[in-house]
Amino acid sequence: MSWHLYILSVIFVTAGVFHLIRPKAFMRIMPLYIPYHRLLVYLSGIAEILAGLGVLFIATRTLSIWAIIAMLILFFPVHIHMLMNKKASLNFPRSILFFRLFLQFGLIYWAYQYI
Repeated sequence: MSWHLYILSVIFVTAGVFHLIRPKAFMRIMPLYIPYHRLLVYLSGIAEILAGLGVLFIATRTLSIWAIIAMLILFFPVHIHMLMNKKASLNFPRSILFFRLFLQFGLIYWAYQYI
């Protein structure tokens, strides 16, 4: 197994864990039109952990990669909301917020390489 998969796994497991231990920060960046902020933060955290772990096993790799790609696409509104809403920006500079938005494309491409 490529060491890149371990890095991908660590990124998503770590992000998922942070959803569970710091849910308020993630709820703050969600657009108001998305309902059930707390529930969705916890569910997305669990999904990130499971997908991150799933890439480590051949039997679950393809499903996990598709789940990661789907989550990255679904997270676009959050990144756009952070750019457009000062309170949701968590005081990150706009350059960092733009970088995070475009990083999504790179992460999608990276994950897709393992299908």
